[in-house]
Amino acid sequence: MVIERYNPEFTENIRRRMIPLAIIIIISFLILLLRIWYLQIVRGESLRNLSEHNRIRMISLSGYRGKILDRNKRTIVSIRPSFNLYIIPEDIKDTEKVFSLLNTRLGLDKDELKKKIKSSSPFKNILIKGDISKEDVAFIMEHSVDLPGVLLKVESMRSYEYKDLASHIVGYLGEINREQLKKMGDSGHDLGDFIGQYSLEKIYEDVLRGKKGGRDIEVDASGRELKVLREVKPRAGHNLILTIDLGIQMITERLMEGKVGSIVVIDPNNGEILSMVSKPAFDPNLFAGGISENDWASLINYPQHPLQNRAIQGQYPPGSIYKIVTATAGLEEGVINGDTIFECPGSYRLGRGIYRCWKKGGHGSMDVYQAMVQSCDVFFYNLGHGLGIDVLARYALGYGLGRPTGIDLEDEKGGLVPSTEWKEEVKGKAWLLGETISASIGQGYNLVTPIQMANTIAAIAVGGTLWRPYILKRIEGIDGTIIKEVEPQMIKKIPVSPETLSTIRNSLLDVVVDKNGTGKMAYIEGIDVAGKTGTAQVIRLKNTDEEEKEIPFEFRDHGWLPLLIIPG
Repeated sequence: MVIERYNPEFTENIRRRMIPLAIIIIISFLILLLRIWYLQIVRGESLRNLSEHNRIRMISLSGYRGKILDRNKRTIVSIRPSFNLYIIPEDIKDTEKVFSLLNTRLGLDKDELKKKIKSSSPFKNILIKGDISKEDVAFIMEHSVDLPGVLLKVESMRSYEYKDLASHIVGYLGEINREQLKKMGDSGHDLGDFIGQYSLEKIYEDVLRGKKGGRDIEVDASGRELKVLREVKPRAGHNLILTIDLGIQMITERLMEGKVGSIVVIDPNNGEILSMVSKPAFDPNLFAGGISENDWASLINYPQHPLQNRAIQGQYPPGSIYKIVTATAGLEEGVINGDTIFECPGSYRLGRGIYRCWKKGGHGSMDVYQAMVQSCDVFFYNLGHGLGIDVLARYALGYGLGRPTGIDLEDEKGGLVPSTEWKEEVKGKAWLLGETISASIGQGYNLVTPIQMANTIAAIAVGGTLWRPYILKRIEGIDGTIIKEVEPQMIKKIPVSPETLSTIRNSLLDVVVDKNGTGKMAYIEGIDVAGKTGTAQVIRLKNTDEEEKEIPFEFRDHGWLPLLIIPG
């Protein structure tokens, strides 16, 4: 029988060894408990969000943008389906591999992709290319295993049905930038969204864009969609009905094909714009999916500035159409009457200066009516000398020149009506009498826009009522419900007597009808057409056709022909 005796020394030994182990175990448990507390209490909400994002994703669905239609509801701008390519940074495991594949196939810049990722949320859908081809779609789907975090979405894309037709009216879309996003505040826009950047697309962005929807989807570890959990359908935007007549617009566009200039067709009874053309133009479809650097460079570097709307932004010397103002001022101020005669020998002398008429041999004896019909410069040199620049300026302003018309497009220019006060303030010099001679036939400092001249001629047609030109006729819901109707707005009555307006109007009719009229080329059998020709020099030329052809395009003369179609 073996009897074990208690050994205090041995027990103490074991106890000493167990204490450090117990301390380590206790500390480990404390660390574990602290970590659990930190993860569940301190970071619990954010980690729950991350976990949920790994399983459930919210996919934004763009609202269907409203259409832009002409006055007869013929479609000018609509939408079409498009495949757009997005990335979700969190789902990309090997950034270099994915970006290299995208660069090789789609030509996407790796550095640009990295910038986009860096400036966005890791779970945000980031648009990297819009409207990709069917071949690219097939490639993305075929290599979906090699492209985790790359997402294809079928979305609506802006479609400009007639390419560059009315492009300066309808405008274009572009990707929103950070500065715009900041200004818009809580508007529902996100980085990567396309918004109106120019003209009606920009002005009526809130009306056209509709409201976004969304889809909650369950995804796997690679970010691939497993099933749809919930969907909120997007809401379509409203439609814009314009005053534009598509048929007239097509005709005027053809008339300006290959030319540089503008045509404005206006209804004189209410100010509705039936057609507005500015050439050269641009194709807004270039912007719909994100414009390339090459396309953008070609637009902004093109010498004739296709992005400029010449109808409202082009400011030109009015030339002989300004004789309407000079004739009106002379008749209203009593400086001349219908029987006043000035002799035109082909030139007018003022001091040592000689001011020539366009007709070398002169027009002979001219009254105001025939001076308008034959556009005699010397008659108006005499008349302008007698009136003075400030009287001319007052009547020019009365006709609506020298200030914007108020058309519902952005960045309209106001032109320039010079006066003695203007020159002293702007140039710091006194007005010269010779400058009045030039101003009386629309040369010198005078500047007008095509929309101003169209409006002035329209006012003469209807007895002196000046209307505010406008392009938006009404706003409609997708079901045709009228949201807003735009009413014509009278600016003022031109401060000119009916008798003077009648004289001006009748002389404009004979500009086209009379055998000596300068506008004979506008004559149409069976239709009463009135008008006024005008040529404005940009620089002084010698009187030879050869030298004029040799001068650079931007320095050649400007030609005008405002016309009135008078109802029978």
